[in-house]
Amino acid sequence: MLGPARALRAPRPELLFGAALAVALAAVGLRAGGGLAVGPTAKVEIGLDVLGGLLGAIAALAALRRRWWGAASVVLFAVLAIVTALSITWALQPSDAWLEANRTVAWMAVFASGVVLARLGGAWWGAAIGAICTATAVICAWAILTKVFPGALASDEIYARLREPYGYWNAVGLTAALGVPPALWLGARRSGHAAVNALAYPAMGLLLLTVLLAYSRGALLAVLIGCAFWFTIVPLRLRGATVLAVGAAGALIVSAWVFSQDTLTKDNVPLGERATSGHELGIAVVAMFVVLTLLGLAIGFTAARRAPSAGARRRAGAAIVVALALVPVALVLALALSSKGLGGSISSGWKSLTDPNDQTKVANRPDRLTSVGSVRARYWDESLKIFKAHKLKGVGAGGYATARLRYRTNGQLAVRHSHGYVVQTAADLGIVGLAASLALLIAWAAATGRTLGWRLPLPVGARRALTRPPPAPTHGAGPEYVGMATLATVVLVFGVHSFVDWTWFVPGTAVIALLAAGWVAGRGPLGERPVAVRALGPALRAGVRSPVRVGTAALVLALGVLAAWTAWEPQRSVEAGNAALLAAGPDAKAYTKARALADTARSRNPLSPDPLFELAVIENVAGHKAAARQALVDAVRLQPSNAATWEQLSRFALDQQDDPTQALRLLGPALYLDPLSPTGVRDYLDALRRATTKAQEKARRRAAAKAKRQAAVRRKADRARRRTG
Repeated sequence: MLGPARALRAPRPELLFGAALAVALAAVGLRAGGGLAVGPTAKVEIGLDVLGGLLGAIAALAALRRRWWGAASVVLFAVLAIVTALSITWALQPSDAWLEANRTVAWMAVFASGVVLARLGGAWWGAAIGAICTATAVICAWAILTKVFPGALASDEIYARLREPYGYWNAVGLTAALGVPPALWLGARRSGHAAVNALAYPAMGLLLLTVLLAYSRGALLAVLIGCAFWFTIVPLRLRGATVLAVGAAGALIVSAWVFSQDTLTKDNVPLGERATSGHELGIAVVAMFVVLTLLGLAIGFTAARRAPSAGARRRAGAAIVVALALVPVALVLALALSSKGLGGSISSGWKSLTDPNDQTKVANRPDRLTSVGSVRARYWDESLKIFKAHKLKGVGAGGYATARLRYRTNGQLAVRHSHGYVVQTAADLGIVGLAASLALLIAWAAATGRTLGWRLPLPVGARRALTRPPPAPTHGAGPEYVGMATLATVVLVFGVHSFVDWTWFVPGTAVIALLAAGWVAGRGPLGERPVAVRALGPALRAGVRSPVRVGTAALVLALGVLAAWTAWEPQRSVEAGNAALLAAGPDAKAYTKARALADTARSRNPLSPDPLFELAVIENVAGHKAAARQALVDAVRLQPSNAATWEQLSRFALDQQDDPTQALRLLGPALYLDPLSPTGVRDYLDALRRATTKAQEKARRRAAAKAKRQAAVRRKADRARRRTG
């Protein structure tokens, strides 16, 4: 009876940590969505802030007598968060700047948490990489399931491209791209159970299939650059290339079949047809998973019995590097042999990418993966125009969405982000934000180079100053080096994609990358033995006896709770505002309740005009037109550079006060701030029509009055003539 009981051992703490981290990362991606909805995003940010505060408090209590590598990067991340928060004072949209400040603080908490985990539990680095691989695979599996079972999971979907759970296809593609380096590590590592390592093959197939079905060119570019970087710095090239090649073959076979099915690649397909083809896709994916798993097991056991010689591995590694180097050569040859020639192809592609007036259209079809055209040049052009007008401080965090309306040349494109971290930061935070971001990037790159054992090309004295105490020699390209290189590759993939898209704002992608970035920065030189988690208990017990450590831990935890509260307040304001609108009514009791809720919404978020818009509705329903107008006037005074506040006030003048002349006067600032606003143009034409009608009616009344007076004069004259005649 004791044999089976002994066999059922409790899972190792490292495995439990990895499982918990994988669940947390997957939950962030599945719960927060695309980061645009305040409610889901706020809930995720609250959890990240509180968790970051807890880990920070634990770090303050433990306070191991070792150098805290990565501390400089955390401080500079805090500087970026402070700049973002201070931009509320000059932002065009202070309420949006508040939301972006909450987001940046939460991201800083994730980055700092990665540093803390690396310092206090660095020995569990393998569990962290496995968690990233698992979480990305889970999210990608969910994305594909929405096509397999559209009736249950995506009945209202009109697009063929994968875009759930974020509502944005490029974020789905990036999630898959972030999982490729960990899958390479899993399949290429020399440690671990062979059966577990074999799962890298189906995982790689699933990740690459997701990139292809999302039609994400940015994600595909990030995968290519990330793989080139990984194969360049990691010595396990033969193993990694095998995983990549086998997984890519499975993904290409399934995607080739998908791309041949109109019901899976065209938009606006009826649900019944999508369901039938989706079930077939599910069968194909399951078959791919089974075949790749069997191939992974076969390759793993074969390599274990008869591993290639060192010379063969070196030759294979060199061949892989050469093959990667030949990719751009092959691309140049393909362009040279095209109908436009090398120069014409490059010129046409560059024009499509950089010309904001380029009319090249790329449809949502699989062939977009080989297309160059994009509308990003328009967003970037708008950002640069905003930056030139507000060079030093920008227009405030999140202000691009409002400021671009003044500069846009296409009224049909409704976007909130500039599709690129650099141009977005230039528009939002100006030179100050760019400088803070650059300093953070340099600090993180230096910390990563220190972790991987890369030396900066500096004079000896400067190098010693930057790396004191000098790092001990690393153990060559050992397992942890490969792991840290893999985490660094995850960050690189995210950075490449963030350069051309707005996935910095998507929690599911940003949290994974920032956790990896913090872990690499906080690890420190690999010659320094990682901290064993079992040493954490004695350190915490010693810390509890220190009043200074306890006070510091309490302060850090309080800051985490404060950050969570500031992230919650905008959502609480939205909830109170919605309740106020539901309670609104003409009777006194309903008015009193609705007015109180509107005041609560305003007190919770005094930076947003939305509570004032809601108050105007409540006052208008109650028949208090003067109070309703005053609420809209207050909204204009709160955000005078926001076209929406002027449009609301002008519409009130038009609909409630029947004063088209005043409405036209108020629409002047609105159309200056947003010349192509469909609402503003519609209201202007409506007001102009009503003003013209009123003017004509007034002219007719004046003409009728004049004619009546003239007739009266004539009658009086006629009576006078008759009396004298």
